[in-house]
Amino acid sequence: MSLDSRDDIDSSSAPLIEHLAELRNRILISLAAFLVAMLASFTVWNPIFNFLTHPICDALNARGQDCSLILIKLQEGFFVAIRISVMGGIILSFPIIAWQMWRFVAPGLYRNEKAAFLPFIVASPLMFLLGGIFAFYIVLPIAFDFFLGFQQFMTEQPGAVREDGTMPLAGVVFQGSMEQYLALTTTFILAFGLCFQLPVLLTLMGKAGLVTARGLSSMRKYAIVLILIVAAFATPPDMMSQMILFGAVYPLYEISILLIRRIERKREAELRAQGLWFEDENEEEDGKA
Repeated sequence: MSLDSRDDIDSSSAPLIEHLAELRNRILISLAAFLVAMLASFTVWNPIFNFLTHPICDALNARGQDCSLILIKLQEGFFVAIRISVMGGIILSFPIIAWQMWRFVAPGLYRNEKAAFLPFIVASPLMFLLGGIFAFYIVLPIAFDFFLGFQQFMTEQPGAVREDGTMPLAGVVFQGSMEQYLALTTTFILAFGLCFQLPVLLTLMGKAGLVTARGLSSMRKYAIVLILIVAAFATPPDMMSQMILFGAVYPLYEISILLIRRIERKREAELRAQGLWFEDENEEEDGKA
């Protein structure tokens, strides 16, 4: 190998090493931010858990029942605290993690690419937050009221026999596990938060030209089936939760079509101004989509 060839390899590998070193630093900063946020969340896990119990407590109080959860396993309380700490760490450190990711990726993007992707990076956590709020304040109270309707209260004394000789009904009262309640609540919040990413994802794909408003409009019936399937897997196995999720997500699909159509009209106006718009070709592309 000649000296010039060796110099070329060394010079080409230097930027790669620099990028890997920068990536390592970004990951370390993100990890440190997560650990600090996780430790901070651990110090206030109890108030956070009490806040998360508002939907079930409101539903129980409306029925005249005391709000209480039980520990089935000895270590259950500790695992609940860890789960809340991890979730709090992710939420609190997400702005720093997202900023580190953006600082690593942004130098390789053109100015128009930065202008195109930055709004979606901001919109994504906002839509997740909106989905979580919708689940916590609207979906969970409805779902818990529905679930608690299957309780069965005893009206007679234990061991008593009715006048017709039959035994009284057995009492069935909710005694929820602390860990199971947190898992159910976070499942609802996570499912709705992720499903609310649909307009962000579809609009980004429309911005990149991967999908069109006409193509999404023609796929409505398939989208309905797909959303119902996602709702069946993302929510607990009850029809009410699945229909609520479908009723929240499908309008977002229609909103995505409107947003993509607006992007297409803006793109068409720019191409017409530049004299680069060809009606026949674009109509043919839309027909294929």
